Amino acid sequence: MDLDNIVAIDIHTHAEEPCNCPRDDGYDQFQAGMARYFRNPAGVDGMLPTVPQTAAYYRERRIAAVIFGVDAERETGFRRHSNEDIARLAAENSDILIPFASIDPAKGRLGAREARRLVRDFGVRGFKFHPTMQGFFPNDRAAYPLYEAIAEEGAIMLFHTGQTGVGAGMRGGMGMRLKYSDPIHVDDVAVDFPDTPIILAHPSFPWTEQGLAVATHKPNVYIDMSGWSPRYFPPIFTQYANTILKRKMLFGSDWPAITPDRWLADFADLPIRDEVRPLILKDNAARLLGLGGRDAD
Repeated sequence: MDLDNIVAIDIHTHAEEPCNCPRDDGYDQFQAGMARYFRNPAGVDGMLPTVPQTAAYYRERRIAAVIFGVDAERETGFRRHSNEDIARLAAENSDILIPFASIDPAKGRLGAREARRLVRDFGVRGFKFHPTMQGFFPNDRAAYPLYEAIAEEGAIMLFHTGQTGVGAGMRGGMGMRLKYSDPIHVDDVAVDFPDTPIILAHPSFPWTEQGLAVATHKPNVYIDMSGWSPRYFPPIFTQYANTILKRKMLFGSDWPAITPDRWLADFADLPIRDEVRPLILKDNAARLLGLGGRDAD
């Protein structure tokens, strides 16, 4: 990856289409609900972008992207997308894509073995957790064998926090329980794995201040700004991004639910200082991912 040719790094994109298998029953309705929530016609009108299509979109814009699926088959009944397939496709597009993976913590030692193999053999750089979709509290000790493997391999942990568009407006919220995604539960993980980089995904609504507190208090915790248009960021979130957390805020879109075109257009109108913008858009993520990048003054 030629970092000098990259204008931004999107730390949060999804591989929503199966790589080598058809969609599961019910998956169309699930994606249609997501599309309505995010006002994104792609999920309703047709298939969502594949990994190669995602790479082409981002390459055209000179934006690098961290990409992953979500292993939530235990809670949703939908087969997970293959971590190996996503990693292989990312490797074929390594000028623009950076592979993360997802493993349900309930897989215990089996999941830990998979995590080690994905890092060592497939170049996976981090792991995405979605407590609401996966039905677990992040500080549940049952998840620690997987965390230990990730920490020992030097990878990153990324946790969904706050409300989710998954199941929004669907009967019973599609069984999704918001309580699991309060970022305060990740505080315990940051204490127990102090040398492992941890990213809190999204502004953590309605627990925005808890997320800001955890990132402020724990040196290894960052926040990605995905999943929301910047025009809806709470004022305190923007204030911290501009000041106390300017080195720890990361651009993320939540592709394909929110496109970087939409996110960046709204971010341009946000009152962020000129010297902070490049940190959020590129440099903070570049350092976190070990790609280089400048520091703030």
